[in-house]
Amino acid sequence: MDDQFEKFFHGERGLNRRNIADNRVHCCFYFISPWGHGLKPFDVEFMKQLHQKVNIVPIIAKADVLTKTEVTQLKKRILEEIKLNGIKIYTLPEVDEDEEESYKEEVRQLKAAMPFAVSGSTTFVEAKGKKVRGRVYPWGVIEIENPEHSDFVKLRTMLIAHMQDLQEVTQEVHYENYRLQKLAVEAKAGAKAELLIDSTLSRSVDGDEMKRILEEKEAELRKMQELMAKMQAEIHKN
Repeated sequence: MDDQFEKFFHGERGLNRRNIADNRVHCCFYFISPWGHGLKPFDVEFMKQLHQKVNIVPIIAKADVLTKTEVTQLKKRILEEIKLNGIKIYTLPEVDEDEEESYKEEVRQLKAAMPFAVSGSTTFVEAKGKKVRGRVYPWGVIEIENPEHSDFVKLRTMLIAHMQDLQEVTQEVHYENYRLQKLAVEAKAGAKAELLIDSTLSRSVDGDEMKRILEEKEAELRKMQELMAKMQAEIHKN
């Protein structure tokens, strides 16, 4: 992710800015074990390393090993632990009042389903007289695209319907945070370089004049750092 941010950052500074290839990662599906009774320390640490760089969508994997009650309890537990550990996951945007009721209901259902509990299969099986993608168990058939059995369709709907918002969050939050950090590092490096150059000229400048120059450079650096800090705080607030 950092490599793609770096390429995009350099692309913005190039001559061909309008045709930058955007290979940034806009969404990360983070799969959580259904057997762990919540997040493991590794999950917490890994998501903390990622949440400032990419839109995280937590997913309960192999959800067909759980009952509906267990899925509900695990979802609640995961969301509580995500909040407790200060992990930022992707949240769907608020719906405007003038949107159609059907769309409002769709978004409400998607929000209520997170973290999505999914099952996967590449095999087609017969269920109720038709071929469906699913898994056969002694007690019945799990239909991958049946909302009563899996959140797979809801996950797919979220990804397709809200891809533009995922891209906008990447641009306005995650990439902007990365860009500000890069600019802050460059500003600090540039200020140090100027101070180094100034020090080589110190022999030809009297003490009072040299002190004034150094104070001006330090003031410029502090001003730049304060500006970067304010902009980063505003980004995190949003």
